[in-house]
Amino acid sequence: QVQLVESGGGLVQAGGSLRLSCAASGRTPSRYAMGWFRQAPGKERELAAGISWNGGITYYADSVKGRFTISRDNAKKQVYLQMNSLKPEDTAVYFCAADATIFGPGRWANEYEYWGQGTQVTVSS
Repeated sequence: QVQLVESGGGLVQAGGSLRLSCAASGRTPSRYAMGWFRQAPGKERELAAGISWNGGITYYADSVKGRFTISRDNAKKQVYLQMNSLKPEDTAVYFCAADATIFGPGRWANEYEYWGQGTQVTVSS
């Protein structure tokens, strides 16, 4: 079993920054893509950013391009999401997810086998 634990969420003013972390433990696959999904109240869960197992491929939703950066440290089994220039519309619960694949990060939630509990990000105007 794989456990994912997110941290780093909180309340920030518009224009501010936050850095989310996701720590993986347990029987992690040898190669796995990671994604940061987010879900706002009344909306579907969407992929904000994803990264392949070796960091060679990244994906960003149009709404976060140029503001968010995903990275990973496989030795530490950590994935990060640096969020800059935050906007009120970035307010959501952010989840990290893992997909045991050698390919690039999937776009859809049902492609990911393992999920964290989520961390709340609130951006005030």
